[in-house]
Amino acid sequence: MKLISTGLTILLFAATTSVFAEVTAYRGATIHPVSAPPVSNGVLIVDGGQILAVGSAQTTSIPAGAKVIDVSGRVIIPGLVDTHSHLGGPSGGDRSDPLAPEARSLDAIDVHSKGFWRARSGGITTVNVMPGSGLLMSGQTTYLKIRKSPRQVEDWLFCENSITDICGSMKMANGTNPIKEKPFPGTRARSAALQRKLFVDAQNYLDKIQKAEAADKPAPPRDLRLEAVAQVLNGDRRVQFHSHRHNDIMTVIRLAREFDVSPVIQHGTDSWKVADEIAAAGLAVSLTLVEAPGGKEEVMGLNMEAARILHDAGVDVSLNTDDGVLDSRLLLRYAALAVRYGLPEDVALEAVTLAGARALALDHRVGSLEKGKDADFVVLSGKPFSTYSRVEQTWVEGELIYDASNPAHRKFATGGMDTYDTSFHESHGDAAQ
Repeated sequence: MKLISTGLTILLFAATTSVFAEVTAYRGATIHPVSAPPVSNGVLIVDGGQILAVGSAQTTSIPAGAKVIDVSGRVIIPGLVDTHSHLGGPSGGDRSDPLAPEARSLDAIDVHSKGFWRARSGGITTVNVMPGSGLLMSGQTTYLKIRKSPRQVEDWLFCENSITDICGSMKMANGTNPIKEKPFPGTRARSAALQRKLFVDAQNYLDKIQKAEAADKPAPPRDLRLEAVAQVLNGDRRVQFHSHRHNDIMTVIRLAREFDVSPVIQHGTDSWKVADEIAAAGLAVSLTLVEAPGGKEEVMGLNMEAARILHDAGVDVSLNTDDGVLDSRLLLRYAALAVRYGLPEDVALEAVTLAGARALALDHRVGSLEKGKDADFVVLSGKPFSTYSRVEQTWVEGELIYDASNPAHRKFATGGMDTYDTSFHESHGDAAQ
């Protein structure tokens, strides 16, 4: 295997060409568990696809017979979590109806898209792939773990059964994007009215099911549309709510209160204007920090201090790429921008790891380096928010999925428009593994 001049020891990269032992210890790096303070001269022990232990070299014993990999001088952070992405070219409902909760993005995702390689090269290991915001309810999102060598979308799902299980959130939107002309609502007020009506219809659907069960009678005919919304009402499916303007965000808060749901506000351009109200409602915000806002009036109120303002108000803040609005390769850069505008560094790192995992209700598995969690981590050449730091390796469940020393991998970190080509079919994908 060829080595690039990153200075990383041959011992580290030698591990990529050998058969992994059951237990592997990564020793010598500065480790940021996120759920705990950073550890200098740390030890990360991986047993299969899970984390066995994290701690300092002085207090963490390496099991006998474990493979030991020297990562001295490096920094290890959890795999990044992107709460809002459109990688793989998913689509949801169409223009025939402003509400399409039954549409599933997982039925449209191209897991062989080159975009996932860009995400790997940026240290992203978990993504929430969403349909667009052109509908009031565009359909079901899909949580993906960017594992190695996919054959089908099922290889990357967090859920076990793509037919019967809940495999993601529900994408909703308000504001400019879904207004349009008939059959779409045309106004903000009508938008909220249509969303409320659908929730009431789902409440009635649930009521019929519960009454049938109580009377030991057959349940009403299955309705995929109302079934998906009922999962939201039951708290089994989260809502990811595209909302920019302050008055639209307040509409989200009112919907959440009326129907007792806990949506994540996605984008939240004006969220800083109503930070106290969001905090009081107990809602989380996933910001898209667009460096050059434009395209529509809603994003002109972007405040680069929004993350800091929300955090100070007590709001759980994550950051996202909305790829391809922003680039998956640069998620750490957007966190660095938040630091530049006042967000503490530890909170900024949490915003692209554990806070994102909380926004997807996946924090029991990903987002931090803790015993029992998935062994998803990133090896950096230096400090997480340094301009000079680079992603050197990305690991998912103890398996190397991106290696900057491999030219076939590295081109996705440094390449241009070709890395955005979605026609990255299986034969090419295998060559890059």
